Amino acid sequence: MVPSTALFTDRYELTMLQAALRSGAAHRRSVFEVFTRRLPEGRRYGVVCGTGRVLDAVENFRFDNSILSFLERERVVDAPTLEWLAGYRFRGDILGYPEGEVYFPGSPIMRIEGTFAEAVLLETVVLSILNHDSAIAAAASRMAVAASGRPLMEMGARRTHELAAVAASRAAYVGGFASSSNLAAGFRYGLPTIGTSAHAFTLLHDDERDAFTAQVESLGRGTTLLVDTFDVASAVRAAVEIAGAELGAVRIDSGDLLLLAHRVRQQLDDLGAKNTRIVVTSDLDEYAIASLAAAPVDAYGVGTSLVTGSGQPTCSMVYKLVARATSDEPGAPLVPVAKKSMGGKTSIGGRKWAARRLDADGVAEAEVIGTGPVPGPLADRQLLVPLVLGGETVHREPLDAARARHIEIRAGLPLSATQLSRGEPVLHTEYITH
Repeated sequence: MVPSTALFTDRYELTMLQAALRSGAAHRRSVFEVFTRRLPEGRRYGVVCGTGRVLDAVENFRFDNSILSFLERERVVDAPTLEWLAGYRFRGDILGYPEGEVYFPGSPIMRIEGTFAEAVLLETVVLSILNHDSAIAAAASRMAVAASGRPLMEMGARRTHELAAVAASRAAYVGGFASSSNLAAGFRYGLPTIGTSAHAFTLLHDDERDAFTAQVESLGRGTTLLVDTFDVASAVRAAVEIAGAELGAVRIDSGDLLLLAHRVRQQLDDLGAKNTRIVVTSDLDEYAIASLAAAPVDAYGVGTSLVTGSGQPTCSMVYKLVARATSDEPGAPLVPVAKKSMGGKTSIGGRKWAARRLDADGVAEAEVIGTGPVPGPLADRQLLVPLVLGGETVHREPLDAARARHIEIRAGLPLSATQLSRGEPVLHTEYITH
């Protein structure tokens, strides 16, 4: 049985529901949008990730007897609200940027439309997923750019919450990573998994040669041997003597990685192991990866920096009501609504569309967001796609499709998008309102 996601929420979602049921406004058709007012400082684009997990969460948003008993016991809501929650199903529509797309300030990343009662309850779980997964995917994308086509391996499970680690592995894959050390992610999402041994395995044995021999005999000559437990040069020599030229790879997890990679490559070549790859780990981020661009490194393993968003663990996405019907009558017209406040927290009312305008060379030049009719030239460049219609999921795709989409979309951005230095969003946002 799949666990319910109904309590992945904040209490005030339910108290708002109770008050709206009492006032009679709960059943007004409403439009909520997910967007961010700004990108994390210095970032040039964001990456949409977590869409598939949002769809799972919406499908499993159910108030079973145990949850209803908890809400009653804690006096979170009254009896009429509990009765309404017992039959809760989201029966509205969700449109959104497809997973792997990029986004910019103001982009309506996801649009949730239904009654106020059914749509408001999804706010917290939707934001929880999108804020986390999109932050990880953006960090992964930057690291993939820095790696210039060399494989990246995600290995950050021990640096974050055990459930967040699985989501992070998934997001890293969308952002461009090739594999993960996390077996739960492999089981749940079909990600390729990797891993051989740690320093503890070497230290378990009487000497390094015994450890290498045991690993090669168990896992084959194509395994990866960890060579920095004691002396790197001695370990590389022993590794090749034991595994031969067929040794798959050596891993370096400490020290001056740039210097060591050059020395190890020369040593491997001199020993005849010219096809043995060099894998480096050790607290890498996109900047460290970029600094190794000229080094003879074949693959990178990244942990802490990746699963914490490389310093930006959230995208500051919000979930705002932008339009609502004038009454709960089926044909009641929608009217735009928006918060007006000081401090940069204003929003633009109205149900929005989004499109990306290209220049004469086919390179993206602006994110265009509007209400009302879509201008003809932008009609075939719209970004929102149906995800849920009438409560039924209509958009499911393999994770590989999201990963491939991101690589393609990123390649269509201005070249400055791939710079790691701090800068403004690579596309400006234009608004067309009616």
